[in-house]
Formats: sequence, structure tokens, C-alpha cells
Amino acid sequence: MTDEAVIEASDVHKSYIQGDKHLHVLRGVTLAVAPAERVAIVGLSGSGKSTLLHLLGGLDSPDHGSVRVNGRDIYTMNERDLGLFRNRTLGFVYQFHHLLAEFSALENVAMPLLIGGAKRAEAHIKAEEMLESVGLAERLTHRPGQLSGGERQRVAIARALVTGPDCVLADEPTGNLDEQTSGEVNDLMIALSESLRISFVVVTHNLSLAAEMDRTLHLHQGQLDDG
Repeated sequence: MTDEAVIEASDVHKSYIQGDKHLHVLRGVTLAVAPAERVAIVGLSGSGKSTLLHLLGGLDSPDHGSVRVNGRDIYTMNERDLGLFRNRTLGFVYQFHHLLAEFSALENVAMPLLIGGAKRAEAHIKAEEMLESVGLAERLTHRPGQLSGGERQRVAIARALVTGPDCVLADEPTGNLDEQTSGEVNDLMIALSESLRISFVVVTHNLSLAAEMDRTLHLHQGQLDDG
């Protein structure tokens, strides 16, 4: 481990009770992500990839082990402090964009800034700049239902990046897109990672995307390896 890591997971375990079965999904996962590093996590469906991503982002808590973001153990924070810290330091992108249907692209992207306490005018300026950076300058006032699948995912990426996070956690970000659109979104994430110096941890079945990451880790039988 290194003090310079953006995210550090140490000996993380997670189990679930499903009926009369005890599922030990993660079995001592250890991971360090450096600043501006891009890491892909691959593995079979049901292997715990999304569970691991949720633990890294403070969306779920481990049974054992620790997760540090910028050196802070996020599971020692109370819910309010964790929410504020997560808002400032992490961005999230999902397979399904989770945009708010009644709001425009601009309003959706501005939302994390408003939640973090920014004034509306400032939030809208930053949101507009971020939408321009993902190629949607002409789509600011469009609602999600008026956008293509690729455009909706670009809005979701802009929303994840607008607060200037140190790391973006992405769960199958191209899993719901056709091959051409998937490639365009892949290229966009790579370019933004390089230009903004933001770390990415990407759970994916897309081997083309994984191949463009700095590292690819395999989650197998509850543990990570680079084989």
C-alpha cells in the first residue's frame, strides 16, 4: 500500500444471507488505486464485482476490513460526513444512467454541485462546461427521454465528473449500449481521465475497454488477481 493511493481497500470481506445459504462474496480483497490510474475489474457474473465497487464508494459496508479514500477510513465516518465526503471525492457511473427524467441534461449534471452546497448559477455554469467537454453543448435543455442512449450516458459521465472527483467508480458503463456507441463512450472516458487526471475504477465485461486501462484485475472466488 502507498500513502499516495486515492483508494485503498485492505482485507475486505463481504457476505450475504440468501435463504438458508451464507454467500461469502468477497474474501479478503486488497486493492490500491493510484492518482489518475485507470483500473478495470473483470469477472464472471455474480462474482461480486458490483459489491466491491459499492464498498469502495461507501454505498455498502464490509463485514471486515477497511476502505480508505485519500487516506481517510470512510467506514469510521457518520452517514452525514460520509455523504459530504463522497460528494466531493468520488463520482459514480452506472450501466443504466439513473438520470432524473423530469430534469434537463444541464439540471441533472448540476445536481451533485447543488447537493454539495453550490449556488445555482455557479452550478449551472460548471454543468454547462462539463456537458460541452463531453460533446453535448447542443443538448443542454434536452431531457433524458429526448436523448439517445449514448447521449444519456455522456450526461451521466458529465454528472460524475462535475464535482472534480479524485476517482470515478463505473459499473458496466457501456453494458447497455451498442458496439459503436460503446466504443465512443470508452474513448470519452479515457480522454477525460487523461485530461482531468482522475482515477477510474471500471467494472466491465467489455474486453476492449479493459484493454485500454492501466491494469486489469480479475475477481475470482472472492479475491482479486492480475492473472
